[in-house]
Amino acid sequence: MLWIRGLIFTVLVPGTVAFYIPRAILSGAPLAGGWWQLGWVPLIAGLVLFLWCVARFLLAGGTPAPFFVGPLRALVGREPADLVATGPYRFSRNPMYVGVLLIIFGQAILYRSADLATYGLVMWLAFHLVVVFIEEPHLEQVHGAEYERFRRQVRRWL
Repeated sequence: MLWIRGLIFTVLVPGTVAFYIPRAILSGAPLAGGWWQLGWVPLIAGLVLFLWCVARFLLAGGTPAPFFVGPLRALVGREPADLVATGPYRFSRNPMYVGVLLIIFGQAILYRSADLATYGLVMWLAFHLVVVFIEEPHLEQVHGAEYERFRRQVRRWL
């Protein structure tokens, strides 16, 4: 059941942010040719990174669903009891967000879309504010000294 909740979370949250909204912004625009095809590199890297992060959460016994989803917990699950600090979390405290941003910016390159690049910048700012003002205080409260050690050893982004 946990894997199903992880899939539901992925479709609902990052699926909306990294695929459905970009599709609406692009509104049927064609792929750009030539060097713009290099956008596949960050897009695929972001997808692999995101899926790796989801797997780390599932293996830890939870989903990446934010603690503040409230009633949606029955659908998307809960965060793991233990701090996830393995895999890509050894290099970034927020690699899942980095993965989603790589997917967005990869699409902006593929479609040569300034509007999608602007959306990516807005999403980066939104992610940063959520991390700094909501997630980090929550993790500090729940995990205490363990999170403080993690925070000192691993960068917030890259």
